[in-house]
Amino acid sequence: MTISILLIDDHPLTRLGIARSLENTPGMQVNAQCADIKSTREWLASTGSQADIALLDRILPDGDGLSLVQELKKRGIRTVMLTMAGEDFEISEAIEAGVDGYILKSADPEQLINAIQSVAQGNSMFPSHIMQKLARGELKQDVFSKLSQREREIVELVAQGLSNKAISSRLDLSENTVRNHLSNIMEKLGMQNRVQVATSALKHTRITDKS
Repeated sequence: MTISILLIDDHPLTRLGIARSLENTPGMQVNAQCADIKSTREWLASTGSQADIALLDRILPDGDGLSLVQELKKRGIRTVMLTMAGEDFEISEAIEAGVDGYILKSADPEQLINAIQSVAQGNSMFPSHIMQKLARGELKQDVFSKLSQREREIVELVAQGLSNKAISSRLDLSENTVRNHLSNIMEKLGMQNRVQVATSALKHTRITDKS
């Protein structure tokens, strides 16, 4: 049985190297290559598009690769995330999004091939330390881990009810800089306003202690 693969990555040389490695592996065939979310959706909408496994990068030019996971699943395509994003919270987000496997780009080709074969057989494949944490119930997503130290400081002050002017005075920043930080914070956290940021922050402790 041949495993057909959809390769989604925005770097042409990366796609070329991965495709060559997979096509030199008996029982594997790269059916299509896409560079971003838009071209992937166009491929999915095209007549006759078919794949068993999608190798999906997390960071794409037009958005988060995780946004494609459920669309791929609806087409019966299982997903293996192949990425440089290796923090626990990033892997946790991928698991919550429904990916079937997770491999870092630093892994050797044999690990990637094993992951594809395992996922194609209906299994899940994640880094061993993540599987151990899942088994022990230790893996918890900390949305604030993706923020910089300065952004976490601003979140803490927003949670205290300070205005942009008060925050700028406290941190010796311009109000415009504070607004820009808040905009970045809301984008990273997927929130629409400072009330959501403050409410979420109040549910967490020691935000500024994280690095």
